[in-house]
Amino acid sequence: MIDAHHHLWEYNREEYSWIEDSMKVLRRDYLAGDLVEVCEKEGVSGTVVVQARQSLKETGWLLAIAEKSELIRGVVGWVDLRSDAAGDQLSAWAPHRKFAGVRHVLQDEPERDLMLHPSFREGMARLKPHRLTYDLLIHPDQLEYAIELAASFPEQKFVLDHMAKPPIRSGRIHPWQEHLEQLARHPNVWCKISGLVTEADGRNWSYESLLPYMEVAVQAFGKDRIMLGSDWPVCLLAAGYAEVMEIYNRFFDGWSPEAKRKIYFQNAVDCYELEV
Repeated sequence: MIDAHHHLWEYNREEYSWIEDSMKVLRRDYLAGDLVEVCEKEGVSGTVVVQARQSLKETGWLLAIAEKSELIRGVVGWVDLRSDAAGDQLSAWAPHRKFAGVRHVLQDEPERDLMLHPSFREGMARLKPHRLTYDLLIHPDQLEYAIELAASFPEQKFVLDHMAKPPIRSGRIHPWQEHLEQLARHPNVWCKISGLVTEADGRNWSYESLLPYMEVAVQAFGKDRIMLGSDWPVCLLAAGYAEVMEIYNRFFDGWSPEAKRKIYFQNAVDCYELEV
């Protein structure tokens, strides 16, 4: 299995200001040794680590850790695609065998359509020559912009993180469902089933509350463009690593071995071009 979405960090309050007082479990270091421990227990054989802050320093740090790790197969880092220096930064990191993609925390941007701005598009055009994916971290209100972006760059691989954070806590499914289905019509977009427990009702989430949203995503993207991620350690706000993996094992129980191999392993390898 490839855990296609998790984080690592050396915690300090200034650089991880998004970790609020209510998230005390996250206010500590989560490092490669901690990751190995939880992955070994669940039989996870490889991972993709994803940026947690908008920092070139963090990207370099993650790549250095990945270089020494047999478990971490890919790094999704951060580059300011709007910057004139983006091309040089991408060229400097692209030769790294585990540099797999780029992400920006679009969900927190006050300009909800930032991904469509000319400077952002210019940076986006620099990714494909380096065979890099782009991870979309967005809320449901930004799905319409993501649809336009995916259509504008049909040769660029996009990965939708956390299914665009559906409104599980409220129980609503529309218009998130319609917009997700529209995005899935673009064959250059993959989807991670990840981050769902923290979109539900805290520690009071239930498998049944997540089920309709997973069914929509799998129906929309099919067995060839779905991958799985723990969102560890952020998931610890609502569930342990094993609990998250059990959600997937329960949902995909009874699927064919071929389909499960794709969803658990091969889709992440193919999309991120991981060495395994």
